[in-house]
Amino acid sequence: MALHILKLCVGCESVEDLALWQQERAAELPGGLPRHVTRMWPKRADEVLDGGSIYWIIKGNVLVRQRILRLDPVEGTDGINRCALVFDPALIRTEPAPRRPFQGWRYLKPEDAPRDLPEARPGEEVLPPELAEALAEFGWR
Repeated sequence: MALHILKLCVGCESVEDLALWQQERAAELPGGLPRHVTRMWPKRADEVLDGGSIYWIIKGNVLVRQRILRLDPVEGTDGINRCALVFDPALIRTEPAPRRPFQGWRYLKPEDAPRDLPEARPGEEVLPPELAEALAEFGWR
């Protein structure tokens, strides 16, 4: 069964900021795939690689996820081995889910993960992020 990872998206103000940041760095990365390098290798790597995603917390809310494709070993300039979480470039918006800040990353069970938002139909507008976040605070789904 898939296991997800929950991570703060430090420095991004919106999902669009995350998309732009990843696009700008794509040419520098092996295979052009977005990645996040972390000190710790997931102990439950097999579960994470069994269909897991990274759920990004932006401005206090989980707003988007990306499927984790693989884990690559990376050696830092200091000689310390690290783990690169390599993602599918597709950003999948989720229902906003408030989360408190924390250091590093956390595992996220599938039953605790926010649902994906449906794709907008032609002619249908997506809710503004502020409105979607306010509705999430009231428990609207």
